Amino acid sequence: MVSKPVEHTARTYEQELAALRQSLLLMAGRVEEMIARAGRALAERDAELARSTIELDRAVNRAEVDIDEMCLLILAKRQPMASDLRFVTLAMKMVTDLERIADLAVNICERAIDLSRGNPVVVHRDVPRMTALVESMVKDAIDAFVGGSSTKAREVIERDDEVDELYHRVFDELLASMRADPNTVHEFIHVQSVAKWLERIADHSTNLAELVIFMIEGRDVRHPGKRAPG
Repeated sequence: MVSKPVEHTARTYEQELAALRQSLLLMAGRVEEMIARAGRALAERDAELARSTIELDRAVNRAEVDIDEMCLLILAKRQPMASDLRFVTLAMKMVTDLERIADLAVNICERAIDLSRGNPVVVHRDVPRMTALVESMVKDAIDAFVGGSSTKAREVIERDDEVDELYHRVFDELLASMRADPNTVHEFIHVQSVAKWLERIADHSTNLAELVIFMIEGRDVRHPGKRAPG
């Protein structure tokens, strides 16, 4: 028979893990919202939407600190093992990628504000496609975590190559245009930087997907064949 103090401790531990998961989901939801809003602000040159999206970054930054503290307390007090240990260490890594995605969304919003002023800048035709792809990668990486789906996580990883191809095409075509007409250097800087930030968001989404696979399968897909104990 399990004694009441031990039973209480086990129940408290489960509650702490559940609270950590919920906090991580709330942070991920805010980041997903920021990406969607940043994409819309860029497409519509909506400075007000961009500014209100930037304000959301404060909550994401607070969440990163809070979740890190929760993870450290669980590691120190509970000494989790096997799958629980993978989840806690995954949470600490996930918040880093989520916070960086939020920062990149802020960058895009700041560029949307710049583009709403002065002479209009023509955004390369592939940037909206990149934006849609990146939004779907962030959403699906989070959905893979929520649903415990390594299949969905792998689909996210596969899309990263498409984003890379689009980025290189945008860069090459913008560079050729700037060389043909140096007066387009201002346009090159604006559009290329947005494309680069989108490409980096895709990389962070890929990191998230790889972490989800590690949590589910105990397999580090960055290094095929290597498995985690337990």
